[in-house]
Amino acid sequence: MRLNYHHLRYFQEVAHEGNLTRAAARLNLSQSALSTQIRQLEDRLGHTLFERTGRAMVLTEAGRIALDHSERIFDVGDDLVATLTAGGAARTPLRVGSLSTLSRNFQLRFLRPAFAENVDLVLTSGSSQTLLRALETLALDVVLLTDPPPRDSFPDLVAHRIAQQSVGLHGRPERLAHATLSDLLAAEPVILPTESSIRTGFDSLVARLGVTPRIAATVDDMAMIRLLARENIGLAVTPAVVLADELAQGLLATAPFELDVVESFYAVTARRTFPHPLLSRLAEPPVPRDDL
Repeated sequence: MRLNYHHLRYFQEVAHEGNLTRAAARLNLSQSALSTQIRQLEDRLGHTLFERTGRAMVLTEAGRIALDHSERIFDVGDDLVATLTAGGAARTPLRVGSLSTLSRNFQLRFLRPAFAENVDLVLTSGSSQTLLRALETLALDVVLLTDPPPRDSFPDLVAHRIAQQSVGLHGRPERLAHATLSDLLAAEPVILPTESSIRTGFDSLVARLGVTPRIAATVDDMAMIRLLARENIGLAVTPAVVLADELAQGLLATAPFELDVVESFYAVTARRTFPHPLLSRLAEPPVPRDDL
């Protein structure tokens, strides 16, 4: 048998009031009718929910558990009404999917408005295909990528370019003492991300310069690129945001050469009648800055 939610609401009122008479008055019920409702709920759950001490109604252990669940049940119901009501401000969780190779620093900066609003966050990482499929089925609210999804595979998704950052060469200061970019790339090993736009731009760069670089590592995780650069394995080919802390501390430095390689960041959303209320602020128009 399904739970009778009218009984649960009556129980919640009695638990808050701690008195059957006052709860009955608030619910516009007779005391005997309310008592019957509570007994029916106790019969359904198989436990006594109150200890009756004089006129006081004191929750038993089972009653405290039932109250905790009922609060959550009715909070979810309130969120449902707010979400589907025009102008409603529901405290629904924001479900964000991020490419597993995406910079954690960038993700934190993207999510700052959500932190300010004290919104519950559900963060997921994975491959672009997995995340985009979840977005299509509304299991995610937004997906963060470095490339827009292909239109032929995902025609109903919308890609908002929210940032574009220059890619540079970053490493221990002693590795950067070379007169030209060609000399630097010919002499020092590099750490390359597998992220497609960076790799494509870097390959084009070294082809133009006629240099065959020594690749120390090819990495699909920006956090690992940070560790390898800190360990002086080579020069990291990334946007500065990936190494923001190391650069600020002076542990690493940026080579004084322009690579003419950029990485774009996209917030991908689905066309929805009821999008999460924070998305309009998070997925703002393009921000052509390197200081995000």
